[in-house]
Amino acid sequence: MDFSLTLILELALLGLCTGFLAGLLGLGGGMMMVPFLTFILSTRNYPPEHVIKMAVATSLATICFTSLASVRAHHRRGAVRWPIVRVLAPGIVLGSFVGAQLAAAMPARLLGYLFAGFVAFSATQLVLNRKPTPSRTLPGTPGMFGVGNLIGLMSSLVGAGGAFVSVPFMTWCNVVIHQAVATSAALGFPIALAGSIGYLVAGWSLPDMPAGALGYLYWPGFLVLSAASIVTAPLGARVAHSIDVAPLKRVFALVLYALAAYFILR
Repeated sequence: MDFSLTLILELALLGLCTGFLAGLLGLGGGMMMVPFLTFILSTRNYPPEHVIKMAVATSLATICFTSLASVRAHHRRGAVRWPIVRVLAPGIVLGSFVGAQLAAAMPARLLGYLFAGFVAFSATQLVLNRKPTPSRTLPGTPGMFGVGNLIGLMSSLVGAGGAFVSVPFMTWCNVVIHQAVATSAALGFPIALAGSIGYLVAGWSLPDMPAGALGYLYWPGFLVLSAASIVTAPLGARVAHSIDVAPLKRVFALVLYALAAYFILR
């Protein structure tokens, strides 16, 4: 197994950058972590049919820790709508687990196209900075279960924490924006945990998984990325309160478009 200093440094740098950007721009680290982790694993000649799935699974596992650090800060400010979390969580858990099984069954090329579409969509949201106009209240329990299924399914397919779906949904349903962001952070944990378990189960019995993999989870990457991203995420959040991040979002959107193009061309 490759435990070289070069690999550790690459993973640590990726974790530091993704954690900082997540705190600075309010984005999940998955859209940066998945493409660069895919590249790192590809350069070490890991099986190409497994590389992107390992990257997505590892990104989700990392979110388990970063979401806990984030929600702790939001909870201290009383911003998390825990009743919403409790109603959405069952559907999210089911959707995340099922999404991992679907991703595992997909050809790697199709999953790459799906991730490229997700990154391009996120970049466009950054450029436009659109916020949905509140127009209704939250649905009942069956409706929330269905929404939770959708959030979990989409998140586990692309290795994200779900904010790209849950925040617009909650603000559309008249949840105040800072509460929607805080509640979405709390939802990141069940998304990441169920999705990670799903990827672990889906890849557990495959005979050709590389060393360092538990199912589709690349555990050396998970350990280094988690430790590094937790360090810089609070720093990014503090910087965000002291500068105008709008120009940075537009620059970062260009980076995301380039990453989407990279996945399509591969």
